[in-house]
Amino acid sequence: MKMNKQILKDMYLRMRRIREFEVKAQNLFAEGKIPGFVHLYIGEEAVATGVSVCLRDDDFITSTHRGHGHIVAKGGDLRFMMAELFGKESGYCKGKGGSMHIADRTKGILGANGIVGAGQNIAVGAGLSCSYRQTDQVCVCFFGDASTNQGTFHESMNLASIWKLPIVFVCENNYYGISMSQARHQAIKDIADRGASYGIPGIAVDGNDVTAVYEAANEAIARARKGLGPTLLECKTYRHRGHFEGDAGLYKPTEEQKEWLAKDPLPRFSSFLLENGFSEKDVADLDKTVADEIAEAIRFADESAYPAVEKTVEDVYSDIIEEVRSR
Repeated sequence: MKMNKQILKDMYLRMRRIREFEVKAQNLFAEGKIPGFVHLYIGEEAVATGVSVCLRDDDFITSTHRGHGHIVAKGGDLRFMMAELFGKESGYCKGKGGSMHIADRTKGILGANGIVGAGQNIAVGAGLSCSYRQTDQVCVCFFGDASTNQGTFHESMNLASIWKLPIVFVCENNYYGISMSQARHQAIKDIADRGASYGIPGIAVDGNDVTAVYEAANEAIARARKGLGPTLLECKTYRHRGHFEGDAGLYKPTEEQKEWLAKDPLPRFSSFLLENGFSEKDVADLDKTVADEIAEAIRFADESAYPAVEKTVEDVYSDIIEEVRSR
């Protein structure tokens, strides 16, 4: 599929934003400026980008604990994201959600989720809403390889296929569920094969090639908009870091690491641009644009205030809090 220069530029900007946001998050976490857990998306940028560039603002996505990349690719505000990681009041969830719970309904971002496989059920709800309202909206559901062993995955695939819901299930197969390799937790090689169980297309692509992801996602999303039902798209990729910051990833073989780092999606796509009408200055200018955006996001987060203690239970619901409020 031939892509025009504007789409290629857009994809590079999204990929570079994800990479730079995550590298800064990595460093800031190490400095103690970001509390809690951080699960970085470094190495998987081509997946979120290749899929999201095919979506509209009114389309939906559901995300995971490793969700920064999805949110950036869907158009989330870098300032509000960074502020949320800092625990500041100006963040998307007023500093109370942190890294794993960023959402922006104005962009169709239904939320990152710390529960493995939880986004799959939410995607079915969003897809059913689109179908019921008879819109041509689509929901993309991002999830990891290990979550396809969960009951939520099979329940969601079954309902989506029966009702022909406009959902694209995107499996980001980075070959590890925390520290367990896919070879140890599944007997199959291609997770895409599981689509056959539900009578829907199952497609496996190189998840480090953003153009391959784009082509497959574009077709699956167009199919969903036409009312032809869901697709299972497996993107084979690799996370460069540990499961979370602080995990040294010693379970990953050295040779495997080297092989995948050589297939880093960013320099790979940069080389593609240089071979397809972009100059080195063009790429450098895009890098500068992103660097300035990230610097502004960090400044915004740094200068924002922490939530007041009096607001601790505002916008938060639990049975215990409601009991206290009722006294």
